[in-house]
Amino acid sequence: MILRQIIDIIESAAPLRWQQEWDNSGLQVGDTDAEISAVLVAVDVTEAVIREALDKGCNLIISHHPLIFRGLKSLTGATPQERCVISAVRNNIAVYSSHTPIDSWLNGVSGEMAKRCGVSTCRILAPDTADSSAEHGLGVIGSLPAPVTFSAFLQTLKSTFAADRLDYTPACKQHIQTVAFCGGAGSDFIQLAAEQGADVYVTADCKYHEMQAAVGRIAVVSLDHWVSEHFVRDIFISLLKDVLPVFAAETDNSPVHSL
Repeated sequence: MILRQIIDIIESAAPLRWQQEWDNSGLQVGDTDAEISAVLVAVDVTEAVIREALDKGCNLIISHHPLIFRGLKSLTGATPQERCVISAVRNNIAVYSSHTPIDSWLNGVSGEMAKRCGVSTCRILAPDTADSSAEHGLGVIGSLPAPVTFSAFLQTLKSTFAADRLDYTPACKQHIQTVAFCGGAGSDFIQLAAEQGADVYVTADCKYHEMQAAVGRIAVVSLDHWVSEHFVRDIFISLLKDVLPVFAAETDNSPVHSL
């Protein structure tokens, strides 16, 4: 299968035109006419992930976070990012990234977070206002089948995401049912989640004052960034598993550790 065909499969679910203006999704390294033998999927492209691709005979890496995000002014190997690009080119490994496009799909990162936690009947939390169809955008909001205690929901989150820790603000009521999610750094949508009736908003990378301001309005749960997004690997696998060998990178882990 050639690379162009694989990109078409990914973009049939999460079109590149859905990316935010600040993003740099798409083909990072490679030739769209290259024949692909196997795929490694990861949240981040690191030197360890590149080595794992070589070890497993994968000549395509599909990542969530773009390998080349803010641009490169040189390729000297002075930084891990530069070394990854050099190694990918040297070893004929293509790299494709779907960041905010897969974030914007209803069944993408945030939708998968919700599904794993038993939240259903989801809709987009922050629809793309540039598209009148409003069928894509960032975050999702939905409902649990029945109300649960906030403490029970926190335990569900911790076990589902295999999280070392959860940072959270108190719930406004003992039982919760409506929950909003946004994979990655989604603190910009705390107010929006509250306005749409969410009892709890689950995201990552919230700052102290952002969480303080939410107290009394909505419970906010802040996860580690990588932890909130690592199910994206399963999304990529589900899209490609029927067309060629695809593996989740074992060396792809959060760079943040907790005691």
